Amino acid sequence: MAGHKATRAGAVYTQMREEIFQGALNPGQRLRLIELAERFSVSQSVIREALTRLAGQGLVVATPQQGFSVVALSLEDLNELTEARVDIESLVLRRAVERGDITWEASVVAAHHHLVNTPTTLPSGELNSEWFTVHERFHQSLLEGCGNDRLLAVALSLRDAATLYRRWSVPVGHDYDRDVAGEHRALTDAVVARDASTASRLLAEHIDRTSASLRAVVQNDANEHAG
Repeated sequence: MAGHKATRAGAVYTQMREEIFQGALNPGQRLRLIELAERFSVSQSVIREALTRLAGQGLVVATPQQGFSVVALSLEDLNELTEARVDIESLVLRRAVERGDITWEASVVAAHHHLVNTPTTLPSGELNSEWFTVHERFHQSLLEGCGNDRLLAVALSLRDAATLYRRWSVPVGHDYDRDVAGEHRALTDAVVARDASTASRLLAEHIDRTSASLRAVVQNDANEHAG
């Protein structure tokens, strides 16, 4: 019986995690146990278990007397994380271009080829979660030639912290006109050309563009509440 409950909680967790990433559950949205239990046809204890797991990943917050809600967009956190990523990731990529061997270069080209051939959306119109996995592998491959495991670990940790912001850039940030494929192609070209300065600059711009769309959403919401 306990195993069955864990399986159900795992299924609810997986579904809600994807709905948060897809923007179907909005930043800051209240998550009521009774409503979710009815929707998923499970007990409230199963829902609570799934929400607690999501809270452990920073996707949901639990507030005393108020219950659970989707984590809200924080302009301060977004700005600090973006600044840290721009500084660290662009530095690590510069080192990778300067130090990486031909095997590293080939891995970047291969990761980019995989990314180009992975659709960003599903036939249903939803964002393709597999694309985000391949996208993350591409960005990790860019940094892996840096020759400094500590720098690489810091950069990857910051990227991991920004996962939700990346996932929200389109469904929440509505950044539909962006040429993401072109940005990735330019990054790959700069790596192959061994142009460390251009590669570093392009990555900094790439990171900031993702944050810019969400920054606008937070500022618009603040203006609406002020009005």
